[in-house]
Amino acid sequence: MMGLRWRLSLSILVFVLALVYTLPSVPVVGPALQGVLPKSKINLGLDLKGGIHLTLGVDVAKAVSNSLALAGQDLRRMAQDEKIVVLRPRVVGGTSLEFLLPRAENEPALRELLAKHFPQLSVGEPQKGDAGQLRYVAHFTGAEVKRLEGLALDQALRTIRNRIDQFGVAEPDIRKQEGNRIQVQLPGISDPRRAVQIIGQTAHLEFHLVREDVDPGKAVLPPGVIVLPLLEKNPGQHQQREGRIAVEKDAMLTGEDVADARPAFDNMNQSYVTLTFNARGGRIFERVTGESVGRRMAIVLDGKVYSAPVIRERIGGGRASISGSFTTAEAQDLAIVLRAGSLPAPVPVLEERTVGPSLGQEAIDSGMRAAMVGATAVVLFIGVYYGLSGLIADLMLCFTMLIVMAGMGAFGATLTLPGIAGIVLTIGMAVDANVLIYERIREELRLGLTPLAAVRAGFDRAAISITDSNLTSIIVTIILYQFGTGPIRGFAVTLGLGIMASMFTAIFVSRAIFEEWARHCGPKGISI
Repeated sequence: MMGLRWRLSLSILVFVLALVYTLPSVPVVGPALQGVLPKSKINLGLDLKGGIHLTLGVDVAKAVSNSLALAGQDLRRMAQDEKIVVLRPRVVGGTSLEFLLPRAENEPALRELLAKHFPQLSVGEPQKGDAGQLRYVAHFTGAEVKRLEGLALDQALRTIRNRIDQFGVAEPDIRKQEGNRIQVQLPGISDPRRAVQIIGQTAHLEFHLVREDVDPGKAVLPPGVIVLPLLEKNPGQHQQREGRIAVEKDAMLTGEDVADARPAFDNMNQSYVTLTFNARGGRIFERVTGESVGRRMAIVLDGKVYSAPVIRERIGGGRASISGSFTTAEAQDLAIVLRAGSLPAPVPVLEERTVGPSLGQEAIDSGMRAAMVGATAVVLFIGVYYGLSGLIADLMLCFTMLIVMAGMGAFGATLTLPGIAGIVLTIGMAVDANVLIYERIREELRLGLTPLAAVRAGFDRAAISITDSNLTSIIVTIILYQFGTGPIRGFAVTLGLGIMASMFTAIFVSRAIFEEWARHCGPKGISI
């Protein structure tokens, strides 16, 4: 008796919790009781809610070129530590790294350094210049190029996902495609243009030393010098005009060493972005500023100089800032992309589609009609065929659907069209479990058992078959969720929740009801 009471009490508790987590997703009831109900609710996917669909292309060749340039800077820095002078490392044609060795007697030491620290570089035989210097041309090995291309695609995918998470989109669909492409689906976006800007902004941050001795208007520039556009603020205005400034081509520090970025306001209530470097970036920034006191340092974002302050003293603590007459929204968006990490290469938008909510509403209506028609047919058939027992099965079916909706609401899951298909499939599987149980009970009653004994034996025999079949289905849903994306995951979520809910209602809750019924049925027995 105590076991039966425990079953009934647990069933009531699950029902109450399921109701509490389902109500926030009900259109009218949820907003009216939002003060007392949980905040999480069921989200609608792109196919139901509308939103934007993007296809992005990752310029992996540019990522390889950037890595080659960084390898050149590392080579010069490490050679300097070994008392070897390496001059003017630069990338030529996007695939070749050229650098000079002024002293030929240092060639053995340089070869040893390259073999030890740069095995990914294939270095050809040097060419001897008129002054005795050696000119080297290096390339990445084929395996390294392939690795960097894959790494660039993975980093772009991770960076885009981080940006979208901070942007606040519920259940986005982000996945790789063939041809170095990334597909992004953002349901329920109210400002598509801002989302595209945040996702596609490279946010490549660099710190360059300014060359005051070079005229940016000259047609021919000295080696190792480039000219970049300078965003200049008009006094007392938020508008900017572009000038030009000459800087050293090699960056002293990049955004890869940025640990955090936050929007802030200065004394004039102007927005700017504060930067916090990681340990490595803080050390480099302190060393560079200490060696360059009195010079200007250009802060470059995506090829444009936002500010070029004069370095007054060594700057420790690993902090810097970017100012540029930002609006509050621009500073917030810039902080998001910098905090999420810079993209390894430009990621242009190859395709953009907007899905309207009206199309999604049509899909919802069609899916709901299909679910209602199927559920009604099943309910009527079970009720007619099994009588009062069929009505209990119908109640358990409703309980199962309530648990599924509550589970999706509690975890903030996304409902898609395949998800609706998973719910419809759950209806059939839930009824199938009840059919197995009822047929087992009928067999036990034919053998002459009492109603209570027949119920217990029938549930015990059927529970094994139901558990075995449903466990195999759960394994499949786990695999679908793990390796699938987007709509496939939506199908796996609803189907998995439906399987577990149907097992609970059929084996646990229904058994408690039937045992209580069998105890009080009298000589007529149970109707099944």
